[in-house]
Order: sequence, then C-alpha cells, then structure tokens
Amino acid sequence: MATVVMDQIGRLFINIQQIRQIPSLVEQSIPSLPCTVKDYEVPQIFREPYIHSGYRPVKQSWRYYFFTLFQRHNESVNVWSHLIAALVVILKFQELSETVDFLSDPHALPLLILLLCAFTYLVFSSLAHLLHPRSEFAHYSFFFLDYVGVAIYQYSSALVHYYFSAEEEWYHVIKTFYLPMATLLAWMSCMGCCYAKSNAKVLRPWARKLYQVVPAGLAYMLDISPVVHRIYNCYSSGCTDSSIWYHECQIIFFLISAHFFSCPHPEKWFSGKCDIFLQGHQIFHAFLVLCTLAQMEAVHLDYKHRQHFYQVWHSDSTWSVVVSFALIVSSSIATAVYMRRRVKIKLGLKEK
Repeated sequence: MATVVMDQIGRLFINIQQIRQIPSLVEQSIPSLPCTVKDYEVPQIFREPYIHSGYRPVKQSWRYYFFTLFQRHNESVNVWSHLIAALVVILKFQELSETVDFLSDPHALPLLILLLCAFTYLVFSSLAHLLHPRSEFAHYSFFFLDYVGVAIYQYSSALVHYYFSAEEEWYHVIKTFYLPMATLLAWMSCMGCCYAKSNAKVLRPWARKLYQVVPAGLAYMLDISPVVHRIYNCYSSGCTDSSIWYHECQIIFFLISAHFFSCPHPEKWFSGKCDIFLQGHQIFHAFLVLCTLAQMEAVHLDYKHRQHFYQVWHSDSTWSVVVSFALIVSSSIATAVYMRRRVKIKLGLKEK
C-alpha cells in the first residue's frame, strides 16, 4: 500500500514539474524580441507627440512584428483593444444569427453589412498598429488599409441609420440624397486621411488633423441625423422606445472618442508618462468600440421592432444597397492603392 501511495506521489510530482515547465516552453517557442527603443532611435514618421519610449525597432522581420503581439510596447493597447472587439463582433454575429435570417431576409442585409464592416475596420486597425513599424512604406500602406476600413464602416453606419432608425418625417426629407451623399463623404474621409498620412512630413500637425477630421465630421453629421431627429421626436412625445438609450450611448461615446482622436490628451499633460498606457489614441479606441457595440444593439432593436416602417419604405431597395456598398468599397480600395503607389514613387530608392 505504501509503495502504491509513493508511486502516485512520484507521478504527481512529475506532472507538477511538467506543468511548471510550460511557461518556459512557450517562451522558448517565441523568438527573443529586441527591446523597445526611445523616440530618437526611430525615424520621425513613427514618432507620436509626447510619447518618448516603447517604440519597436524598424527593419525587423515580419515574424518579429507579429510576435510583438505578445510584447509590451506603445502600440499594445491599440492592437488588443480592436482585436478583442473584433472577436466580440464575431460573437455578436453568432448570437444574432440565431434569430435573424441573414440568408433569406433581404431586410437583414444592412445589418449584415454593419457587422461585416465593423469587423473589417477593427481587424484593419489592429493590423495597422501591429505591423506598421517595419518600414516607412509599410507604415503608409497599413494605415491606408486602416482608412479603407474606417470609410466602409462610416458608410455602413449611415446605411443602418437610414434603413432602420429614421422616422417617416425625416426619411421623406433625406431619401433623395442621403445614401449618395453618405457614400461620397465616406470616400472623402478615406481620401482625406490617406492624403494627410502621405504628406505627414510636409503638413503641420493641425493641417493633418484638418484633412482627417473635417470629412469625417461632415460624414458623421449626415450619418447620425436620422438618429438625432428620432431622439428629439421621442422625448417630445414621451419616450418609451427601447432602442433610444443605446442610440444616445453611441452618440455620447462617439463624441468622447472624437475628442481624444483630435487632441493628444492626457499625454500632452504628462509627457513621457503615458508611453505604454492611457494615451489619447488608446482612449479613442476604447470609446469607439463602445460606440460600435451600442450602435449594433440599437440597430438590432430597430430591426426587430420597426418592421412596419422599413418593410414598406425599403421594399425594393436591395439592389441600391448592394450597389452603393460595392461603390464605397471599390472606391476606397482604389484610393488606398493609388496613394500607396504615389508613396512608393516618392520614397524612390528607399523602397523596392
């Protein structure tokens, strides 16, 4: 009996020893990563105002930058915040697919486009923040990809607000121009961001923000107008609408995120103290994710409870939705490809 007990204890000890070796085995499977560097050790194009450390060295292998997903650096929060949010969108799609017939219901198409575009912009953003430091050309290329994701998400937001959330009065005011104008402004947002990024060395910081913020701001004012009108009408007549609270949250979260995108706070107040955590762009990411999740919940409720509106107004609009979506996707990709070629020519001997 004692021999059996001792044998079991010996096996348990061996198992514990094997478990304790797992972290070291994982560490050995990941190649050693160079330490992060200071701002003066990377080219100017990679530096962010008031962020002095946590930069990854340039001209490393692609494998290195992929493995920095597990390293602490000044882009870690930006990568993981949108990567985790992309996984949440997948789970949300799985949840909705249990009650929404995305294949057979043509009125579910705008909701499907919103989910697809939300996932796309989150993944593109994660890739941009993870891989851009490899070279100057990679920096431009991946952020152009990021701007494509932003543009198509802007369009998808406009589409679902128009399709599911508009009141009849506002719908009849905007129906002749809303989607074409939303498509144009989304493309202008992509173009403005690409132009600002490609000319970052010659434009002043405020000018770069102007090219980025003005088209996006105009697009947002148009895109959100059906929701703002609905909220106003709801409270004017005694609000009992279950989706209004989520619509209000998405507006509040977006406005907060817009502030942190436009202004380098709080790192401007604590220069060098927010190199890894609590950068303004990280806070922008967090509130933009909250905005997206609140929007998806609000639009889903509108899809469930406003059939008597959208099934009448949009009974034959499936083709227009498909065409306008294809237009914004193709035009945004074409813009990014064109700007990428211009950058490659401008860099000349630096990139082959």
